[in-house]
Amino acid sequence: MTSTMPALTLRGPGDVALTDKPVPEPGPGEVLLAVEATTICGTDLRLISGQKTSGVRYGATLGHEVAGRIAAIGEGVTDLPTGANLRVGQQATVSIVVSCGTCRACLAGREHLCTSMELVGYAIDGGLAPYLLVPARAVARGNVIPVPAEIPANRLAIAEPMSCVLNGHRRHGGVNPGETVVVIGGGPIGLLHTQLNLASGAAQVILSENNESRRASGAELGAVTTAPDQLEAVLAERTEGWGADVVVVAIGLPFLAQTSLSLAAPGGRVSWFAGFPKDATAEVDPNTVHYGEVTVSGGSNARRADVHDAVRLLSRGVIDERPIVTHTFGLSEWESAIDAVKNHVGVKIAIDPTR
Repeated sequence: MTSTMPALTLRGPGDVALTDKPVPEPGPGEVLLAVEATTICGTDLRLISGQKTSGVRYGATLGHEVAGRIAAIGEGVTDLPTGANLRVGQQATVSIVVSCGTCRACLAGREHLCTSMELVGYAIDGGLAPYLLVPARAVARGNVIPVPAEIPANRLAIAEPMSCVLNGHRRHGGVNPGETVVVIGGGPIGLLHTQLNLASGAAQVILSENNESRRASGAELGAVTTAPDQLEAVLAERTEGWGADVVVVAIGLPFLAQTSLSLAAPGGRVSWFAGFPKDATAEVDPNTVHYGEVTVSGGSNARRADVHDAVRLLSRGVIDERPIVTHTFGLSEWESAIDAVKNHVGVKIAIDPTR
């Protein structure tokens, strides 16, 4: 192992570069992961551009959707209840929320809402480097999550967004067999929602997306696809005018708040899953919620339990990453990878730090 490694480092607002950093050595209680793939999400773009500054430590290595393998284990880890089953060479990912463990949210088992949490790839060095060091406090809480059965690295890398989708799915009450689901937005998150709802027993998922190639990906996964301007008509035709039992907003456009409510059937559930721009506002008709008894929920980040569930789903092949992770770049090609994300090339972009 060399003494230094390249790492995609956020040096300041809008200032990102590939820098040399020491290869970490795990101290007591720590675990070192050798990174095999890290996928890029829209939040990474906001970090790189300087649009997102909250919870960020400048000088940190970016990358929070990580697939790796345990390279080294620090002293005392295997004596912990959370570390007893960890071993060198084991495929693993990391739950990125490192919470305080003592606030009301943490004590209620909702550590993803911790008021003083730190996130891997934001304040803690992330996975856009050959190695990632998991801090002792994260290891002690069970944030290193081994994979029960070996899977492709690009599939494991989407455990983080998949865990967020599972959290949102749980928050809106899931889906009952035979229900109709509308997913607005056919990006990576929308396609994960599509797969999860179909696997959960939805009779049909109607995916609304502007991009023709992303509609094709949705159709490949089993969705009924439509352009946004035809969504209302398609939904009316396929439900005999009843509406959607579940509506998932997977793209952060504020006007979709009211659109989603108007698509919901009486007694329906609406998930405002996507993050909206800071200080965004939307005008909605509250009577849609009141008289229609529509339930609205949000979903942000994920619990460790959600990451475990995501890893199990991915290990069993319930979720297919191939229509989602469409391109892979080496770490030295990071600028091309970011450009591909910005220009909506394919669906989701992975970086392989071993290349």
